[in-house]
Amino acid sequence: MGLLDNFEKGLERAVNGAFAKTFRSGLQPVEITAALKREIDTKAAVVSRDRVLVPNRFAVRMSPADHERMSSLGPALIDELVDLVQKHAASQRFQFAGGIRIELQADTSLSEGMVQVDSQNVKGRVAWTPVLDVDGRRYPLLKGRTVIGRGSEADVTLDDAGASRRHVEVQWDGQRARLRDLGSTNGTQLNGAPVKEAVLEPDSVISIGRSRIVFRVLAQADPSDTAVGRRVDPGQRRDAGGFWGPAE
Repeated sequence: MGLLDNFEKGLERAVNGAFAKTFRSGLQPVEITAALKREIDTKAAVVSRDRVLVPNRFAVRMSPADHERMSSLGPALIDELVDLVQKHAASQRFQFAGGIRIELQADTSLSEGMVQVDSQNVKGRVAWTPVLDVDGRRYPLLKGRTVIGRGSEADVTLDDAGASRRHVEVQWDGQRARLRDLGSTNGTQLNGAPVKEAVLEPDSVISIGRSRIVFRVLAQADPSDTAVGRRVDPGQRRDAGGFWGPAE
């Protein structure tokens, strides 16, 4: 129970740190994460000894007033919720049938401060979305090179005197990421060690001056996936591609 308690505290710190200052009353973002976690744990279906399937599509219903406040945060809140759901599933060794999709919905039957989560298992393709988290802001990575630095010509601009104008670049080829120092004055650290060029693994921490940049890869639902709405039978098995299909 201790490990679970620590993980829940981690979820609360992560969401509160990014969003909670926006809210003085009504539904709090951390209450949404708790509701999503309960839904995942409740709906977990044991398929085999080492495979537990959990929902990957979530409709989070709340009062219109709460929905307006949550929606004001834009896509950053959804990205953060997807990331936290992904981490919770990994910590419990749960598996998804496809990419994670979370939708916030206004429900006039709910009072302010209340939240309800509906979920389902939907087989589908995963869109691996790489992002950089910098000082509470999230920057999606496009295919190619993303330059980080203090200068206005950088794709991601740092307000940090310890950063060079063009400090580092992150290369994303659609599947993998690499970090390359661009001859910076003060150097770059990756997970606490000096680096010139290296592969970026998910949740790697890039340190530039006083700035801390986290590279994440979110397992989101592919927007072009036509499988949305198709439920997955818990009796199905996982195929070689990592998704779930009919049991033989």
